[in-house]
Amino acid sequence: MSSQPNTSTYHQQVQESKRAAIIAAATELFLNEGYAGTSLAKVAKAAEVSTATLFKRFPTKAALFDAIVTEYWELEQPETAMPKPGHPRKGLTSIAKQYVSLLTRPEMVSLFRLVIAEMPRFPELAKAHFALGKAPFFESVRQYLLAEEAAGTLSIPDSQLAATHFLGMVSNYAFWPKLLLPNWSPSPSAQQKAIDEAVTTLLARYATPQAT
Repeated sequence: MSSQPNTSTYHQQVQESKRAAIIAAATELFLNEGYAGTSLAKVAKAAEVSTATLFKRFPTKAALFDAIVTEYWELEQPETAMPKPGHPRKGLTSIAKQYVSLLTRPEMVSLFRLVIAEMPRFPELAKAHFALGKAPFFESVRQYLLAEEAAGTLSIPDSQLAATHFLGMVSNYAFWPKLLLPNWSPSPSAQQKAIDEAVTTLLARYATPQAT
């Protein structure tokens, strides 16, 4: 006796597939054409769904815009593996490489430009962009610095300020120039040099005599 397909499961899969198609199409359109240049009709056509299907899930363009930014981070946020404390130069170098990898992911610059451009209209979305994106990584770095301090290798009066300075040194070379300079693309060796200098600077300020 052949088993009948689970109708509810099938319909759920269809609905999830349609939603994924809508999000993918909306992401591409928003990033390439901006908020003003993207319409729900364009999204429906690109996703190959009816406008009724699109409106049922996202009744406004603002709701769809919120969804693509939120899901970008929820679905794409890479796992951050903080190194074990005890060797701050090695650990900080590993963290900096992870941060460069995060900042140089495809579409990152376009997403930042879009969120910044629409920030006056969607201030809460900008906050969500920060909370879902940079904040978790920042906090993990801060906790790593505290772990190194507990291990006796660093002496840090203000872990939040130290994490801010360290990540700022990395991002100010690896990422922020890209927002204004489309051709900014440092070579791997140049990126590594920037990382090494950031690590050396932080250690010069905070390392204890027993640091290795």
